[in-house]
This record gives sequence, structure tokens and C-alpha cells, in this order.
Amino acid sequence: MSKPVLAIDMGGTKIKIGLVQEETVLSYISIDAESEKGLAPKLPLIKRTIEIMLAQHNLTQSDISGLGIASPGIVDSVQKKILSIDKKFGDAPEINLEKWCLETFNLPFSIENDARSALIGEWKYGKADTYDNIVLMTLGTGIGSAVVMEGRLLRGKHFTAGILGGHSVINYLGNICNCGNKGCVETEASTWNLPVIATAERNFTGSKLSLPQVIDYELIFRLAEEGDSVAEAIRDRSLQAWSACAINLIHAYDPEVLVLTGGIMASNFYILPFIRQYVENHAWTPWGKVQIEEGNFPRTAALLGIAHLINH
Repeated sequence: MSKPVLAIDMGGTKIKIGLVQEETVLSYISIDAESEKGLAPKLPLIKRTIEIMLAQHNLTQSDISGLGIASPGIVDSVQKKILSIDKKFGDAPEINLEKWCLETFNLPFSIENDARSALIGEWKYGKADTYDNIVLMTLGTGIGSAVVMEGRLLRGKHFTAGILGGHSVINYLGNICNCGNKGCVETEASTWNLPVIATAERNFTGSKLSLPQVIDYELIFRLAEEGDSVAEAIRDRSLQAWSACAINLIHAYDPEVLVLTGGIMASNFYILPFIRQYVENHAWTPWGKVQIEEGNFPRTAALLGIAHLINH
């Protein structure tokens, strides 16, 4: 059995730091990302968290085969750097993470886009392990995607192939997105833009969403169940936006299976059947139905995937 790997998943809300061996996440710790403040201020806490985790498992750095980071944004996995990142961890492209890893832990280093990492986790160990043509769609702080086509992970000439599903346009008259485009899926239905989406609703002040609180999709789905008309409208419009994104990805990449993952999938009892029905009604797939499945590892797929890259 190969040595354990230190795996880091840089989410927009939480950073997960895990110890992974083969297909098993031995343990992981989540810390607040505070991604708007940048990555550099978090590196000392990430270092301390890793030291605590190693001590808990009676391991030293020599027992570890490497350290991998699953990062949002456009990632050059060859030069091992973040090329561009959308608002979250804005300083990350200026940080030499491989140098930090070597100086801090003296370990081999790998980095990959977080959605690609999650897809590798599901492809090698999870729901997609019997397929050669896969699209993964992550519903979280933003909307991510990644693709395996004919048994090969898509990266592309400039490392953007397959990962910009959340920035496909579904409303060309829509609002400006963080990426600079108009009417992206993320602008229409993602956690980071929910406060803007909610306050733009005509009856917002009469909704429980107007109370002082964090507006996220857990709240949206709960209030919609309770009959809050504004929450219902946002829920239903979001389901349609995610379904449109799914169809764009299916038409672009011709997968056998679409795997849905990410924090918002806690509401899978609504999301899965809706997207399945929408795709069945509207996707142009004369050969048959795309399988639409929830991932096996909604919280840890990216940790498993980046660890796999270290050891293979």
C-alpha cells in the first residue's frame, strides 16, 4: 500500500485538510476559508493544522508521499501554479506554492483544479468508476465542472477545457459575472451571488429571507418547503439554471454519466429528480439517456482526487 498523502481542498467557504491513503480519507479538518482575505494569511494555519493531524496519527513527514492542493480557478498542473482565480484567494497566483510546500514540509507537490480533482475522486473510487466518458458538475459556493472523455481527463492547451461550465451563458441579458461575462450560470444561481439574487426579488421585504442572516441554499430550500414564495421562486429558478448548465455540458462533451456533487447537493431530494426530468425532456441525445447520479463523496471527492494524482 502506498504512503498516505496530505490533501488540501481550497473551497470558497471552507478549506479542507485531509490525510488520504488510497481510496480512504483517514481524517480531515475544515477551517474557515475567509477567501476574500487571500491565501497567504491562511498558510500558517494550514501548516499548524497539518502538524496536528500528523501528530494525531503518529506520523512524521517522512511517512507521507506528498502534498496536493485542489484549487478553484485555472490551474497549470505542469508548472504547478494557479494562473487565474475568480475573486476567491485573489493573491494565490502570486504565491509559489511548490516552494512553500518544499520549505515547509520537504514533500513532493501537486496542484489541480478542484472540480477536476473531484472528478478524479469519483472516477477512480466512486460513482463513475465504470465509465470512460464523464461530466462532473459541482454545486457549491460557485458552479464547477470537469470532464473525462474517452478515458482521458480534459485539461486543454491553456488548462481551461471542461472546467468553465459555471461560466457558460444561460441569460445573455443577465447581470455581469465575476468573470466579466454576462448571465453566467453562477450569476443566475450560485451561493456567492444569492444575496444579490434574493434582494432583487420584488417581494423580498415580505420574505423571511429579509431577516438578518446568511442567505444560502440550505435556507432557500428550507423556507421554500415552508411556503415562502420568494424562496420558492429562487429555488425553482435555480433548479432551471442548473439544469440548463447540465444540458450545455451534455451537448458539449457527450458523456455517458453526469455526476452531481458539492455542498448544495444536501438538497438532493429536490435537485436530482428535477435535473433528471429536465435533461430527459430537453437534451438532444438521440442515442438514449445520460445517467445522472449523485457523487459518492460530496465532501471528500477532491481530497481523494488530488491524492490520487500524487501517487500515480
